[in-house]
Amino acid sequence: MAQADRQRRTMHRQVLVLASAQALFQTVSVLVITVGALAGQQIASRPSLATLPIATMFLGTAVAMFPASAFMARTGRRAGFLLGALLGLAGGLTAALGTHLHLLPLLALGTFLVGIYQAFAQFYRFAASEVADDVFRPRAIALVLGGGIVAAVLGPILGRAGGHLLATLYTGSFLLLALVSLLAVCVLAALQTPPGASSSIQGEARPWRLIVSQPSYLGALLGAATGYGVMILAMTATPLAMGHHHHGLDATATVIQLHVLGMFLPSFFTGALIARFGVLRVMLSGVALLAGHVLMSWTGTNLMSFTSALILLGVGWNFLFVGGTTLLTTTYSPAEKSRAQATNDLTVFAVGLVCSFGAGPLLETLGWQKLNALLLPWLGLTALMLIALHLHSQRSTVPVPAADAGS
Repeated sequence: MAQADRQRRTMHRQVLVLASAQALFQTVSVLVITVGALAGQQIASRPSLATLPIATMFLGTAVAMFPASAFMARTGRRAGFLLGALLGLAGGLTAALGTHLHLLPLLALGTFLVGIYQAFAQFYRFAASEVADDVFRPRAIALVLGGGIVAAVLGPILGRAGGHLLATLYTGSFLLLALVSLLAVCVLAALQTPPGASSSIQGEARPWRLIVSQPSYLGALLGAATGYGVMILAMTATPLAMGHHHHGLDATATVIQLHVLGMFLPSFFTGALIARFGVLRVMLSGVALLAGHVLMSWTGTNLMSFTSALILLGVGWNFLFVGGTTLLTTTYSPAEKSRAQATNDLTVFAVGLVCSFGAGPLLETLGWQKLNALLLPWLGLTALMLIALHLHSQRSTVPVPAADAGS
């Protein structure tokens, strides 16, 4: 009994470390989302390049996803997470220099390094699934993602405070980003890789093709990619759209802040919802909420319309992303986790990369409301896939995900 209590305390401690690291990493990401396009806009040669600093952050994530996974397979989670945070520190300093010198390529290089930090940090939630037992796993994943609640408050505040901190706009924002990354290094130094989550992987792995062709894997992947892509496209365009409709930096920062709260506040109960109603039902609810975002964006361009739409966008992302991650963890063995996780996240961030690059040109060409209308067919396809997977799981003698069985 005493041994079980010690193991439970250790498990909770490690989840707390990962949640704290998630809060700091997400603060960095939210800060870039808040001011990246605005900083790019002031030095870009044409408006369509304003979102380049955000797009290069996602490019860095997509490029680094497989190398980050392979690095941690050799050296362990802790070493990889520390390296990622150090690259975030370097990225913040580089972006600050680029902003100060009015050099868009240097600013983009800085956010590219932040994107590599993001690639390593995406595995925090998988590390949580590895330290948690079967009962606690959905909640551990959700609680780690819930660390982003701190980012919802801190990211926009730091972006706004740093915007006018120095003579050159937004240089101070990226210096504060570097400081947050340094703090993340200190937090991650306390991480301990438990037995069973080390880089020593036992067992025989199936061929990659068999892993990714599973209906559950494809459903998890499509759900997470849809949630992330839709969210990135709309969130990246929001600061520029609000600027076009004469909303200032303070209003924009507030909307982003409420959006990120919508992304992460539900994490405190998403795990319980998955256990109660099943992962596929929660993911379908996420699709419905994202459709609600689209509908709300059609109500106008006043502050309330932007705020309501972005809150729905955040909650919808949470249900799809937490649900997709939970579903994904049921589709691979320990020997297969590196390739399975990296393939999922590489695909998700490749979609995010395309959406972040496309946000500026699409907004300039179509405007805010028509841009959001493009999302409806995508959401419809995802809903059909999840419904088909749900029907398949009901016909199967073995339920697709353990979480969907109410575990």
